[in-house]
This record gives sequence, C-alpha cells and structure tokens, in this order.
Amino acid sequence: MLVLVLLVLAVVFSSAQSNSQQEQPSRPVDGASIFRNYCAACHGLEGRGNGPASKALKRDVPDLTRLSQRNDGKFPAIHVRTTIMFGGDNLLPAHGSKEMPIWGPIFHEIEFDQDLGNVRMENLTKYLESMQRK
Repeated sequence: MLVLVLLVLAVVFSSAQSNSQQEQPSRPVDGASIFRNYCAACHGLEGRGNGPASKALKRDVPDLTRLSQRNDGKFPAIHVRTTIMFGGDNLLPAHGSKEMPIWGPIFHEIEFDQDLGNVRMENLTKYLESMQRK
C-alpha cells in the first residue's frame, strides 16, 4: 500500500514538473530530470534521503550521495542499476527495503518506435555517480 502511495506521489510530482516546463518531454532521458521526476520525492533534490515523502516511510531513505563511501570508495553501478530496475532489497542495506518503487518497467515504456529505457537507466546511474561526496 505504501509503495502505491509513493508511486502516485511520484507520478503527481512528475506531472506537475512536466506541466510547469512544457518545453521538456514528459518522459525525460537526462539523468537530472529523471532523478527530479522519479526519485526526489523520497530521496530529496540533492539525494540525501530527505524528500517530502520520506517522512511517511517506515525506514530512513538512504543518502544516495554516500553510495561510494559505503562501498569502499567505489560507485556500485551494477547494484544501482539493479535496484532501479527491480526495486530495493533487504540483502544490501545501502538501499533499504522493497518500499522503493520498481522503476525499470516505467523507464522502458515504448515511445513511438523507440525504447529509451536503457538510455534512461544509464543516464540516471551516471547522474547518481556524479552526486557522490568526495
């Protein structure tokens, strides 16, 4: 139920962003816009786990700017892509629980004759890597 509420919040947040910026596509492919539209509701605009929806969750939302720090200084790109694609897991505390929505299928929605899901996944992963604290 909580995942459904968060998904609805993210979609509403995304729609509001798209309506206020008509020149941008409703389904962006750049990492910063994807993060703002789909992730910031929980993780916050700066990725520190303090988004407006984070207060409604049972667990603390992870600080995404410390992924490398929690992984011996190496950005865990494969784990990040897997988490975005299939949701969180309880095995690696870097993300938390299955409370995270599964974004992969949404990112792979077909637009006209293209599936830009892999482009979105790669761009969002690179954006998250660029957010890492030194």
